[in-house]
Amino acid sequence: MDKVVGIRFRKGGKIYHFDPGDLPLCKGDFVIVHTEQGVGFGIVSEGPYPRDSRVHPAEIKMVERLASEEEIQKHLENLAIEKEAKAFCLGRIAAHNLNMNLVDVEYFYDRSKIIFYFTADGRVDFRELLKDLVRKLKSRVELRQIGIRNQAKMVGGLGSCGRPLCCASFLKNFHAVSIKMAKEQNLSLNPSKISGACGRLMCCLQYEYDMYKKHRKDMPKIGKKIETSEGYGKVVRQNIMERSIIVQLEGGKEIEQKLGPIDSDK
Repeated sequence: MDKVVGIRFRKGGKIYHFDPGDLPLCKGDFVIVHTEQGVGFGIVSEGPYPRDSRVHPAEIKMVERLASEEEIQKHLENLAIEKEAKAFCLGRIAAHNLNMNLVDVEYFYDRSKIIFYFTADGRVDFRELLKDLVRKLKSRVELRQIGIRNQAKMVGGLGSCGRPLCCASFLKNFHAVSIKMAKEQNLSLNPSKISGACGRLMCCLQYEYDMYKKHRKDMPKIGKKIETSEGYGKVVRQNIMERSIIVQLEGGKEIEQKLGPIDSDK
């Protein structure tokens, strides 16, 4: 049976799937692969597990081999160069008085290019900074502006739940999140309650949205007048998980009314 492994090239980076072939790979192994940018050094973060045709493309690249000690050492040297380059870049940003926030530095494994990721409120004239970096590093240099969600993914941290940020630990891609998702789940619309470390709506609002939407579909809406065993009243609250509603009768009394199980055919 064909198998795949998930390989991550940077901490918190996107996971890419490769064919391990006959290599006895396991999570945590360092490997060498060929990517669109050239030779890549990565770590096995998922699998191996059976290939799923619904998820994985028909043709995926092969893992070339396990990384040697020399290649691992080269990777560590690259990390040290990234650290030095970041410190130098921060100094030049301050010297040029640029309104930009340096987030991360990525040095390609084959040392063909180095990318500086930054955030800024608008466009930044970094031409002089770029000249300084090229002169210092003697390599191809790219300055790439990113969004604040990507910044949170790169930097990492803890969410309001006390766990590591989803984007920095297991999320492979960002998905659209809307205020409608919070409303559907009867959550407080206080921005401090539903915003993540990046300042945008929390990614986890999407996790249970479809389930809430399905369970709420056939429930009487808040404000609707319905007939109960104790007379007519108005729906004032919903308990989606318990499949019940709170009805305020004409005399002001509130009663709880249970609903039947959800129709799975709907």
